[in-house]
Amino acid sequence: MSTAGSRFTTSQALRAAARVLTAAGLAVDAYIHAKLADQYDAVSANISQGNLFRIEAAIASLAALLVLIWRRPLSAALAWLVAAGGLAALLVYRYVDVGAHGPLPNMYEPIWTTDKKVTVVAQVVTMAAASYLLFTHRPAERRPRVQ
Repeated sequence: MSTAGSRFTTSQALRAAARVLTAAGLAVDAYIHAKLADQYDAVSANISQGNLFRIEAAIASLAALLVLIWRRPLSAALAWLVAAGGLAALLVYRYVDVGAHGPLPNMYEPIWTTDKKVTVVAQVVTMAAASYLLFTHRPAERRPRVQ
């Protein structure tokens, strides 16, 4: 026995799938960064590239949890920003020898590894799914207060 208010609509199913895809993309991003962090500890200025990878893994993990638990546009926006920022950094340091700046080490690495390719796909999937969540968000209708 179901009522009109308890049916799982196509829109709800698509948004649930988008939340899962967003979280999965961020989880892949977090896993790869955590896995590689030790290999990059030697690349260092004031902060090592390994520590930056650990920070990325932690932020991506947090964003994945937020997308699943706190179903608000802010969590989808955070997920999008984490993925976009990671993708931008990956592409810049793949193609441009930026050098060391302030506390950041020189992270130029002009090769495509399997981990980079997988990370790019995960970040693009995350951005697409989070974009869907942001563009299809409908604010909850406010009920008038009973006085």
